[in-house]
Amino acid sequence: MLRYATGTASVLLFLIAGFFLWKSQGSAENPIPKAPKALAALSAADQTEDARGDEPAATPPAATETSKEEKRFARADKDKDGKITLEELYLPRRKAFARLDTNSDGRLAFEEWSASTNEKFGEADKDRSASLSPAEFATTKPKTKAKPKVCAC
Repeated sequence: MLRYATGTASVLLFLIAGFFLWKSQGSAENPIPKAPKALAALSAADQTEDARGDEPAATPPAATETSKEEKRFARADKDKDGKITLEELYLPRRKAFARLDTNSDGRLAFEEWSASTNEKFGEADKDRSASLSPAEFATTKPKTKAKPKVCAC
């Protein structure tokens, strides 16, 4: 029975503490600072000189209205006629196929398709044992591209 009373008392204490915490946050001033002035709103003198007065202020790059889909469409539309034909869609695939088709017979054999895998395996197998040890396999890890730095303005 004592456990029930202790549990009830602790729940009531938590509820009261939560209520006071909730009320104290609601009465605080606006914790979010105002946004900085936009570059267009600054006076001409402010735009040409920074706070020290010796360097011109940087102007932001002009934004384009081209969406990702419009850019994707422009890449696929090779002849820039505003339409994408089936041949335009096939072109990158034909180039990739031609790179893999080493004997140019128009057919892709398994050996041609797996040539890059064979090369990677040969480069990784330093002791020529026809098998990869954990250390050798670790050298086949794909290289990750560095993420571009994001401005923390």
